[in-house]
Amino acid sequence: MKQTLIFVYNAESGLFNALTDIAHKAFSPETYSCNLCALTHSNFGMRKEWKQFIESLDRQTEFLHSDELKLKYGVEGIALPAIFSKEDGKVEEWITAQEINSCKTMNELKTIIIEKLRAKI
Repeated sequence: MKQTLIFVYNAESGLFNALTDIAHKAFSPETYSCNLCALTHSNFGMRKEWKQFIESLDRQTEFLHSDELKLKYGVEGIALPAIFSKEDGKVEEWITAQEINSCKTMNELKTIIIEKLRAKI
């Protein structure tokens, strides 16, 4: 079975939380708590460049919020945002919050993902 990448935002799901996040990102971006979202989304949704990159990975992908990660996979207590790998039903942290938070641009994040995928081959 091919690897699935699970992208987990450091945010809760739901409309109210989404609206709060948009406002926070717009008015106080330096204190926004989810660098994964900040790099890959505008206030209007997923950036086109990121969507195309995700589609080019030849992997199944999932996008979850922190509460959804706990509900779906029982995973908690890991710093977010993070990217997890799921293979044969086993979910493991694949790219840490520290790695994601060190990225200043989407290209830096894309480079980390590509390097991790190449290391796996």
